[in-house]
Parts: sequence; C-alpha cells; structure tokens
Amino acid sequence: MVTELTSVRAPRVKAVVRLTKRAFREREGRFLAEGPQACREAAAVSGALLELYVTADAATRHRDVIDAAVASGAEVVRASGEVVAALSGTVTPQGMVGVCSLPRTTYPDLLTGSPRLIAVLAQVRDPGNAGTVIRTADAAGADAVVLTDASVDVYNPKTVRATAGSLWHLPVATGADITALVDALHSNGFRVLAADGAGERDLDALIDDGSLQAPTAWVFGNEAWGLPASITALADEVVRVPIHGHAESLNLATAAAVCLYASARAQRTT
Repeated sequence: MVTELTSVRAPRVKAVVRLTKRAFREREGRFLAEGPQACREAAAVSGALLELYVTADAATRHRDVIDAAVASGAEVVRASGEVVAALSGTVTPQGMVGVCSLPRTTYPDLLTGSPRLIAVLAQVRDPGNAGTVIRTADAAGADAVVLTDASVDVYNPKTVRATAGSLWHLPVATGADITALVDALHSNGFRVLAADGAGERDLDALIDDGSLQAPTAWVFGNEAWGLPASITALADEVVRVPIHGHAESLNLATAAAVCLYASARAQRTT
C-alpha cells in the first residue's frame, strides 16, 4: 500500500474524479465502483479491479477486500477521508472506491453459449431502476442484460451502486439498436416478450400454457411512459403482469422481477 494520498488537488485524484463523467469513462475505458461490496465483487473477476482507494478505517474494517484486491493485482492506495469523499458520489462515503476496467461487451457476444433468459432495457433512463433490474436479473438466474442505445449509461456511479455487485455476476451489453437486437434474438431461437400494462395477454396465461419454457428475452421500457408502439411491434407478444388488487400499476423493477422469476421457474422444469 502506497503512502497516504491526502490532497484532493493531486493530479491522480483529479484523474479519477473525471471518471464520474461518461465521456471520460468511455475514453479511458474505466469506471468507478464505491463501497466494500462492489469492490469485493470486482476483485473476484480477473482484471476487473485496477485501483482501490481506501481510508485507514475502511482498510481495517474490510481487510478481506484489501486482501482480495492485492491478490487480483489491483493497486491499493491509502487515501484520506477527504480524498475518498471527493471520489465518491454519495452523501455518506463508505471509505472505499475502486477504479474498474470498462467491459466492451456487445449483444452478439451474449448470444454465444446457448443463453435462455435475457433482460432487455429499452429507453430506461433512471440509474437506480436500471441497476435494480440488473440485480434482479442476476438473482433470477438470467444469462445476460442488454441496454438499448437510448438507455442510461450502466457505468454511471448511481447505476453501479444500484446493482449491488451484480454488475460483475452476469454479462451486460450496452448501446444496442433495438431492431437489430430483436432480429438477432429471433435468429437465435428466442421468443421476445414486451412487458407492458396494456398487453393483450397476461403473464398467468403464459405460465399456464408452458410457453415461458422456451428461451425468452423480456423487454422492459421507460419508467414514465413504458414501451413505444415501435418497440412493442417488434415483440412476439405484449404481456401484462396481472393486477389482482387495486394498485394502478407496478414499478419497473417490480414488474421485471415478476416476469424474470416466472420465466426462471418455467425454464427449471424443462
């Protein structure tokens, strides 16, 4: 561990702070991950964690993360609380920020290896929602997540935090053209289902008829206005989650959880 970095004006600190901006992330091929959970998960993936900035207190409390970072080959840098706060995007920093390599995954990469369940985020703009869906897809055992070119940057610090480490558990592709993506999914034997409250069929009907056992890509839309007709027209079916009570609707992350878990359960029976 190098001598403590104490000045927020240090060139090294300024270079890391620039990674909070999308243009610099893309240019440098790096992004930030905050907190022991995210840094621990990054350290477990070969080549993912490049640098770890940590306060003395956090280093004491999370010795396992330090050991994992060192074992992974990452450079561990002791930093003052002021420096880590400058690198952090939260009101109450957790004392640890990692610099991670930016994956260059594309959706054709995801279609190798016979995947069966994929989540597609189309025009999803909210970082927290996008990150939560990635976490949900991971929990449901999905094979991958794809974000279209009109969606939020998945390596935004807020999105990274919302994934709660799941960003390193399954492949995530970004910048996909939705029409080309759907064509590729169809060519690889996927049924493409658009989740929308105005769907012709409800999820229960698909569960009952066994159609969710097939390889499936679920398309989830924008938080405020859902999926436009231009996207639902590309899907094999538009499916609504049934509302049995009096709620007007479900939020994006909840609807995604219901749909992905329904598919995961159906596919486990095949």
